[in-house]
Amino acid sequence: MQIRPIRLRGTRAPVLGRPGQVLVASFAGAVVVGTLLLMLPIAVVSEPPPGPLPSDTGPWGGAPVLAALFTATSAVCVTGLIVVDTATYWSPFGQVVVLALIQLGGLGIMTFASLLTILLARRLGLRSRLIASASVRSVSLGDVRAIVIGVAKVGFGTEAVVAIVLAVRLATGYGAGFGESVWFGVFHSVSAFNNAGFALYSDNLMGFVTDPWVCLPIAAAVVLGGLGFPVIFELRRHFRMPRKWSMHTKLVLSGTVVLLLGGVITITALEWSNPQTLGPLDPAGKVLAGVFASVVARTAGFNSIDISAMHTQTWFAQDVLMFIGGGPAGTAGGLKITTFAVLFFIIVTEIRGGTAVNIFGRRLARSVHREATTVALLAVAVVMIGTWCLLIMSTFSLDQIVFEVVSAFATVGLSTGITHLLPTGGQLILVALMFIGRLGPLTLASALALRSRSSYVELPKERPIIG
Repeated sequence: MQIRPIRLRGTRAPVLGRPGQVLVASFAGAVVVGTLLLMLPIAVVSEPPPGPLPSDTGPWGGAPVLAALFTATSAVCVTGLIVVDTATYWSPFGQVVVLALIQLGGLGIMTFASLLTILLARRLGLRSRLIASASVRSVSLGDVRAIVIGVAKVGFGTEAVVAIVLAVRLATGYGAGFGESVWFGVFHSVSAFNNAGFALYSDNLMGFVTDPWVCLPIAAAVVLGGLGFPVIFELRRHFRMPRKWSMHTKLVLSGTVVLLLGGVITITALEWSNPQTLGPLDPAGKVLAGVFASVVARTAGFNSIDISAMHTQTWFAQDVLMFIGGGPAGTAGGLKITTFAVLFFIIVTEIRGGTAVNIFGRRLARSVHREATTVALLAVAVVMIGTWCLLIMSTFSLDQIVFEVVSAFATVGLSTGITHLLPTGGQLILVALMFIGRLGPLTLASALALRSRSSYVELPKERPIIG
């Protein structure tokens, strides 16, 4: 007997694939526009200082294509890896372009588009709702209008507060002028909340390593942006009622605390006596630098100590922190805390011989098992392939290459100092890793799929031997 698949009336391919494609195209479009703007002569200083900077110019007399493409991708994907010095190579116009790309890529291109639609038309169509939902990773469509406006309020509000604190500190503690202080505060607050890691100093933030009025506000913005907007919204509603927190919020908050404390203890202990990092600092300065290093390893990309001078063991610890990353639906990258936590609880349940994965008094849906496993395996595959390619193309050590690849894929921006020394092919690989890491392997794969297929017939089960 022939079994014909049952087709439900009015059904078609899932519409969420199309918003995914729109997001990929939008990010790619932003990278292209940013690249073109950074290639303009007005985007670079007239006489770049000597150093690891491109000696040639682009076809329009501005930055070379590769330098502009790499910087634009790093900014849109809120990574922070650079092949030219942001402080000395780009002109004020170029720095404004970088800042705009960070804001656009951090809060979400389609979130911005939806916000403009709300302000102009006072309404959202179904397609716009779907695109905005995919952009902010909302669990359900719900009132996307409220979500988008909430994202804008949280983002711009946090950036404004941190910018004021930084501007006041620079003006009162370092004697900077009003314009310089304001620009410093705005640029670094936007870069911090969006977990980008771009800085207006050639040594990043190493000159402020013992200044809590600079490091702590930036660290707070990084953590807040890395929690994810669903967690922020839920904390606003039920901050004093933890019993009402969802499994997602509990996983993100508990995972953030564990990873931050683990990172502080590990990095501070390993680098305590290193004369090139924490060694010269007093105990309070060492702790502050260790806290900042642990926070920024969660996909921020700032550094207050020399990353290239760290021990190999510290690099590996940061590899782990960078790969796990922050919370979903925020400005952080990486595998995401929830994915890592779900895999951890699946392993614990399997070792104990359990049949269902229970987390915080709730049973985990079976579909989440597959999603977490798929995302993790895709992420590992991307990192392995990128590492293998860079090992072939360059002469740097494995620990340096792995650090660079994980930093690019997890959109962190920390570097051992080899980014600008990589060949053209190696830098293009990092560009691809940053793009894939920002959108997520699963989102990118689904967006590129030609069509989705639904199976209406289940085949007989069979169990292979595992292990």
